[in-house]
Amino acid sequence: MVSEEQKRVLDPERDAAALKALTHPLRIRLLGMLRQDGPATASELAARTGETSASTSYHLRVLAKYAFVAEAEHRDRRERRWRAVHSVTSWSNRAMEATPGSRAWVGLSRRAQIEHLEESLARHEADIAEGRLGREWVEPSGISDLMPRLTPESLTELWEVLDRKLEELAARDAEDPRAAQVVFLAAGLPLAPRDPATAADPSAAADLSAAADTSAPEGAEGEDAS
Repeated sequence: MVSEEQKRVLDPERDAAALKALTHPLRIRLLGMLRQDGPATASELAARTGETSASTSYHLRVLAKYAFVAEAEHRDRRERRWRAVHSVTSWSNRAMEATPGSRAWVGLSRRAQIEHLEESLARHEADIAEGRLGREWVEPSGISDLMPRLTPESLTELWEVLDRKLEELAARDAEDPRAAQVVFLAAGLPLAPRDPATAADPSAAADLSAAADTSAPEGAEGEDAS
């Protein structure tokens, strides 16, 4: 599990410039790649993103300016490798409500997480289909779309329990050679009741969501690790 030393906690006042630097979608993507796949050169990242190496190099330098990335150990003197400084970008939702800019950044970050989920789903399906992952991963993999009714206190408790359990399981599996990197995204997004008079079809979304539980059999703070 991620330790406090591996987290970058952003403050909307102290880190206003850093937040602005992270509004560029390519920078978010580059940072996510370095976190997920480890150190890389600007040229390697350019090949994976379809950008030019000049573009990725520029955006990596901006990320380095605000301490999101740093130079990694070089394989030889001809290359410049980059690594992510932290595993997770974290923030207080309450603190981010302070300014329109920080509120907008939280929304941008959450949408980047959704894009990361879509990319991870495609990669997972290809890895299973092409044999890069064993068949033992087929059954436990999945996406769950649930709609419980909770109080703010219960939702906060759910996050805390989830964090503790993930920390426990990650520590248990740390030295197990069968362990694989798992993209685990969780969302807790309270919704206000719809007004039937103004909603186009209030039942359609609920019916679709309720039928979308594809999780494995049964067995407040924002964070962005992508």
